[in-house]
Amino acid sequence: MSMSKTWILPAIVAAIAAGIVAVLGATITDLGPWYQSLEKPSWNPPDWLFPIGWTLIYALNTAAVVSAWRAAPTPKVSDTIIGLFALNAFLNITWSMIFFRIQRPDWAFIEVLLLWLSILSLIIYCGRHSKTSAALFMPYLIWVTFAGALNWAVVDLNGPFG
Repeated sequence: MSMSKTWILPAIVAAIAAGIVAVLGATITDLGPWYQSLEKPSWNPPDWLFPIGWTLIYALNTAAVVSAWRAAPTPKVSDTIIGLFALNAFLNITWSMIFFRIQRPDWAFIEVLLLWLSILSLIIYCGRHSKTSAALFMPYLIWVTFAGALNWAVVDLNGPFG
């Protein structure tokens, strides 16, 4: 099988998965009156920046998963990579649900810690097989670290919730 063909299936599957997560996250995210009424820190980026940032993150994540998947020495390792990626996708969507739909930034902050740990797990596990994959996941970790700090600031400025 040629090198280009070995990239096709992983790339398609990873792109579809990232696309589903992106669409679900965007659908759940509501920047309506409740969100607009929240006090935010002075360093909060403009709302238009978040879709650009997330699009870049999802593209990098797709490339990271494909790189790790291709470098996996066994089917068990491939399955673990997919499982970690699926867990991360679940946590990513869950954060949006908790923050925007349930309107509990305090709970979302706890959840973002789990999301952060899932990204770190991806970096460590995938990095064993692909240094490129680990490097491609780093912007995601940085982005979620920033998002976590922003989430905490919203809790601090607006709490208590519920």
